[in-house]
Amino acid sequence: MKSVLITGAAGFLGSHLCDRFINEGYRVIGMDNLITGDLKNIEHLFAHESFSFYNHDVSSFIHVPGKLDYILHFASPASPIDYLKIPIQTLKVSSLGTHNLLGLARVKKARILVASTSEVYGNPLEHPQTEEYWGNVNPVGPRGVYDEAKRFQEAMTIAYNRIHNLETRIVRIFNTYGPRMRLNDGRVLPAFIGQALRGEDITIFGDGSQTRSFCFMDDLIEGIYRLLLSDYSLPMNIGNPDEISIKDFAEEIIKLTGTNQKVVFKDLPEGDPEKRRPDISKAKEVLGWEPKVQRSEGLKITYDYFKQLSEEELRKNEHKNFDAYFR
Repeated sequence: MKSVLITGAAGFLGSHLCDRFINEGYRVIGMDNLITGDLKNIEHLFAHESFSFYNHDVSSFIHVPGKLDYILHFASPASPIDYLKIPIQTLKVSSLGTHNLLGLARVKKARILVASTSEVYGNPLEHPQTEEYWGNVNPVGPRGVYDEAKRFQEAMTIAYNRIHNLETRIVRIFNTYGPRMRLNDGRVLPAFIGQALRGEDITIFGDGSQTRSFCFMDDLIEGIYRLLLSDYSLPMNIGNPDEISIKDFAEEIIKLTGTNQKVVFKDLPEGDPEKRRPDISKAKEVLGWEPKVQRSEGLKITYDYFKQLSEEELRKNEHKNFDAYFR
């Protein structure tokens, strides 16, 4: 039985990765300091004989006994509310944490995949974004703590690949959605659905012409799994190129939820990207991957998940969404 360490295991994507690798027959070691993760996301795995969990901050020294075949580094705040609230921890987890995990991978002779982000492109001057585009990022802007942390993470990962011949993989994740997202994390999709469920007006920052491309989590997990097992070591975009404006997306949410909210507009936050759409030519060519789930299908699954939440969860931190930097 092969073993995989997944950091950020109690988070949105990390928990789904735990599920996938358990289902594929791996021994899964989850690690999370729970600063943004939630044990509810993985509590169904605690009784599984192939799953174990460490409550640990990867920015500190990491010790995992026994053999490791793979490491997936998904420990990082990924939403604006989180990384604007805890900027130093955000920088540390992608610098010190990545350094620790690369060192662990080297000792264990394990292959490591690190989770990067489309935010390395900043407010892009190239559209759609290819992996060869170097980005347009403000290192001292409000979002710089996240954007530059991920850019540094990529540089360190490639350095270990080139200097130590470590087997590394880098996935650049574009907007992803699905069950286990947090309604209060400041990202545009859960914020819109949360407002609709509470009967509030839908808040758009700017004029709504900025675009995003939303990938359902099942598609993303499949792409990550294929990339890990591939021979490709350079960064690769994984996302859905089906682009939509924020204004049109708000209308889709209103239609989906059957509500009659009006859309209200507020000033656009500093550094908010105007466009976001992945070029996935490399994923198609190298991995034979492209997204399969239509947005209408994925949104219904996600909405049904959010409808199951308790009133307490629905109301928790509801007002914090309004001042967030939406991604």
